[in-house]
Amino acid sequence: MERTVHLSLVIPAYNEEHRIGETMRHVLDYLKAQPYDAEVIVVDDGSIDATQRIVEAFRSAEVPAVSVVSLPENRGKGYAVYTGMSQARGAYRVFYDADASTPIEELGRLWPRFEAGADVVIGSRELPDSDVQVRQRWYRQTMGRVFNVFLRLLGITRFKDTQCGFKGFSARACDVVFPRQTIHRFSFDAELLYIAQKHGLRVDEVPVCWRNSSRSRVHPLFDASRMLFDLLTIRAKDILGRYA
Repeated sequence: MERTVHLSLVIPAYNEEHRIGETMRHVLDYLKAQPYDAEVIVVDDGSIDATQRIVEAFRSAEVPAVSVVSLPENRGKGYAVYTGMSQARGAYRVFYDADASTPIEELGRLWPRFEAGADVVIGSRELPDSDVQVRQRWYRQTMGRVFNVFLRLLGITRFKDTQCGFKGFSARACDVVFPRQTIHRFSFDAELLYIAQKHGLRVDEVPVCWRNSSRSRVHPLFDASRMLFDLLTIRAKDILGRYA
């Protein structure tokens, strides 16, 4: 049986050759200075650039251990997160965006909530104490607001920010949530939170520092319509018992 570590950090990456190296250096420097042991799992989601080669240079069997999972084709961020979480050994497991929009130092905000009994802790850009240093373009902000209106109208979640790529789960919460995950692209966060709440898990929301990345791959029309369709799909799947 493999040894459990305190933290598994899962980083989904797709064509991130221009920023994954800096993110990895910063993440590893931070984790090496922490009093707990950790592992970093990078899931290369079918990249066609040098992402995998750059991450491979950081591979290590020492603490924090670094491993790379390479998917043969692009399956979507949600699938990459699912893959990494399925292989994680951590007592706590956090997925973290490759662009480091949320500084890795914000991990410190999660531990008090877990210690207080939370099963899932999510970063938010919409709380009063959130520190949004670089904002999204106006159309991305509009997409987010409309998306949240539909989340509430459909009764999927009460949270103000479901899409921040900084979410932590206890090992127990992972065992409940990820085997039931079905959405593999941008709406997967909302599905994960819906499943967690449906099964009575405690989900806490914490304010985080956040700096928008200018290299977003979200298409303002196609992806917005797809995400709204996914929300209707979540409700339909629940009625059919998919999340039981």
